[in-house]
Amino acid sequence: MSKQLEEGLKLELDWNKLEKAVAGTKGIIPVAVQNADTKEVILVAYINQQAFEESLKRRMLVLWSSSRQELWIKGLTSGETFALLEARVNCEQNSLLFIVRPNRGGICHTKNQKGEPRDCYYRKINLDTLELENLNP
Repeated sequence: MSKQLEEGLKLELDWNKLEKAVAGTKGIIPVAVQNADTKEVILVAYINQQAFEESLKRRMLVLWSSSRQELWIKGLTSGETFALLEARVNCEQNSLLFIVRPNRGGICHTKNQKGEPRDCYYRKINLDTLELENLNP
């Protein structure tokens, strides 16, 4: 991903992400990830049955990487792992909500100016101008 996309203040929504993410992939559903302490939604990702079962077994956040087409133990490389406290399913049983507790810091691969990981929803859209405001620069 480009630095401009991740840090810029111009709104550039990727309307084709889901199409690209699921192309040739079967058996995945979206999962929203919520911080148990702040109640903030910190990530929306994808999960398949194997990742779901691993999440339950390990009691930690395990997802399906749509870009790498493999299991993704969130934070395994960086140390920013997440304990799975609760799992919920929606009414149509086609999406999940995982309530997690960070073991260390934020969930996003981006960092703020202090070098700290942040949550993925760190920019707010100005509803009048559609410009972005960085809430955790």
